[in-house]
Amino acid sequence: MLYNAYELQRTMLSGAAAWASVGAELLTNPSMPFSHFGFGPVMASALDVFAHATMTRGKPEFDIQSVTVDGKTYPVTEAIVMHRPYGNLLRFDHPGLPKNAPKLLVVAPMSGHFATLLRGTVARMVETCEVYITDWADAKMVPQSAGRFDLDDYIDYLIAFLEHIGPGTHMLAVCQPSVPAFAATAIMGKQENPCRPATLTVMGGPIDTREAPTSVNDVAMNQPLAWFEQNVVTTVPLTYPGGGRKVYPGFLQLAGFMAMNLGNHMMSHYGMFKHLVEGDDESAAATKAFYDEYRAVCDMTAEYYLQTVEHVFQKHSLPNGEFVHRGERIDLGAIRDTAILAVEGERDDISGLGQTKAALHLAANLPEDRKKYLLAEGVGHYGIFNGSKWRGRIAPVVEAWIRQHQKKPLKAVA
Repeated sequence: MLYNAYELQRTMLSGAAAWASVGAELLTNPSMPFSHFGFGPVMASALDVFAHATMTRGKPEFDIQSVTVDGKTYPVTEAIVMHRPYGNLLRFDHPGLPKNAPKLLVVAPMSGHFATLLRGTVARMVETCEVYITDWADAKMVPQSAGRFDLDDYIDYLIAFLEHIGPGTHMLAVCQPSVPAFAATAIMGKQENPCRPATLTVMGGPIDTREAPTSVNDVAMNQPLAWFEQNVVTTVPLTYPGGGRKVYPGFLQLAGFMAMNLGNHMMSHYGMFKHLVEGDDESAAATKAFYDEYRAVCDMTAEYYLQTVEHVFQKHSLPNGEFVHRGERIDLGAIRDTAILAVEGERDDISGLGQTKAALHLAANLPEDRKKYLLAEGVGHYGIFNGSKWRGRIAPVVEAWIRQHQKKPLKAVA
């Protein structure tokens, strides 16, 4: 019923958004007399903000057309190099990359947003690396015949992607996937898999949520697992390919994040309204671009979501040494040669300080010269992987870490 009610509301608001958009265009049309008076631009701006806030959004495109390196501009090529039911492996490169350029797998979150949320991450790293990214599917669009998808499957996908890219690959996990990426690294280390990552960079990830708990952690801890199953898990309507599948819908995830900072979001839209009234289209466009991405959401399977809540936020299975993959306990001590860089934002309100850094001491058998910690001062969660601070202060550290450990492909541990 919850999903069906949302679909009904979405349909109604889509119609209202369309009419609001038409009204805004009419009120700003130079041939219309009221477009030259104060009332017209104010009403047009209000309708434009309403239309933008209520419009339906599909999956965005990466749309990374080119990259400029050392004053030269090169076209960027995007390609699907591996297809799986619950996510494709995309590759980005350009003709200016040297033949021995590092290969980097960017692990995007499966947390209600599409992988395009990391567009800025890819655009910056493709300057010096051959970049691959996990392009996770919207669970409601995956046919029921594809079966289930849980944490075990997520880890298996990462291992398969690394094996496809080949030995010597570097891996960068942003936010939530830090846990399965860390686990996959340990599994491959224990198996002496030659395709285990040369480096693992974890950024703003909930490795150990007992460190500086945030409001996100509090929500997960204050309710039993059954509460999440009963209140936020719902069934996909039969109008979608995945009809009948149990999911944690993206619209609920978005509502939760919007509610956390409702005042800031309201002020952002008020600011956009003022920019439109003043004719500052460039500033208004920047706000619109952010929310176009932020409001583009997708569903995740119920089994994956509930296992993440249980093992990452409630039982702390990974730091407690109790995380299991395919029936076998994951030994973090098996990480012996994959260099680890942990990045945290000083103002991160999603993953508190120390949660990501925990990866460094949990990898007890990794030499200290293969561990590094970066605290990005004045940076929030989103700024860790997007924006000017990411491009100018954080990405260079990641690139230097990759170069430092860009050696021959890893061999089996003796």
